[in-house]
Amino acid sequence: MNPGFGARLSITITPYDVGKRVTTRRRVPEGFRDAVGELEFWRDGVLGVRRRGGDLVEIDERTLVAAKVVPGRA
Repeated sequence: MNPGFGARLSITITPYDVGKRVTTRRRVPEGFRDAVGELEFWRDGVLGVRRRGGDLVEIDERTLVAAKVVPGRA
């Protein structure tokens, strides 16, 4: 194992990022789930991410392990 290698997970989004495209990773009982899409809302501890296909993913902010703003789709 390389002692200098390791994943750095961070949450860099805030409620001020509503309307931007984000990627998120959250803990679920089976492991982790990712959601990429537009951050539609962040209220009362719940984030709403609208995926490209149109479905809305609601995420409890306490389950987030990583999240960041990403460039919009070309």
